[in-house]
Amino acid sequence: MASPAFPAAALACATTILLAVEEPLPAWIFPPPDGFTADDLDRIPELPRHTELIDGGLVFAGPQRAFHSLVVSLLNTALRHWVPKSLRVCRDMTVTLDRRNRPEPDLSVLRAEAVSAEGHETGYEAADVVLVVEAVSPDSEARDRKRKPQLYAEAGIPPFWLVEQGEGRRPVVQVFELNTVTRAYVPTGIYHERIKLPVPFTIDIDIDLTEIDQL
Repeated sequence: MASPAFPAAALACATTILLAVEEPLPAWIFPPPDGFTADDLDRIPELPRHTELIDGGLVFAGPQRAFHSLVVSLLNTALRHWVPKSLRVCRDMTVTLDRRNRPEPDLSVLRAEAVSAEGHETGYEAADVVLVVEAVSPDSEARDRKRKPQLYAEAGIPPFWLVEQGEGRRPVVQVFELNTVTRAYVPTGIYHERIKLPVPFTIDIDIDLTEIDQL
């Protein structure tokens, strides 16, 4: 008995899978013996957007949730309003902490002289950063809450803000300051509706977190 004809759709699918399997993997899939370095992020043009370097390994971003996008937009706008002219607010730019670590904070506040007029830079140095903000995402909870704060503190970045989702889509902001002796962060406050504090700037910050309801 003759075998039934192979369905055209199944044949096309099988061909696509075969081609995908046979297509060579990019070289950066295989890390070098000592891991990647901060400079490698600029030398590998095929890397996905928002790739970070943590402990010599490449870390890729997952799909972004609406809360994450909204709260980062809210804080970005508010910080731009409050920072003095000597500082700049940057979103989604990497910060080189050392040779093996180049994370990408959701927000960074930098010294103005670190930001070029041409805007050609692909990242900044830890010494130029006066505040980092991380909004916790489901795919990066451990990094946002543990490893990245450790690395920021060891690099000497003074304050750190960790943003979590509270009730509904209201943010909860935990503020930490750097103990310069231990090179570790200590908590200084948890803010649910407003952030009102005098650091890291020379003027008071007053950010209404409930404005997220209007976004």
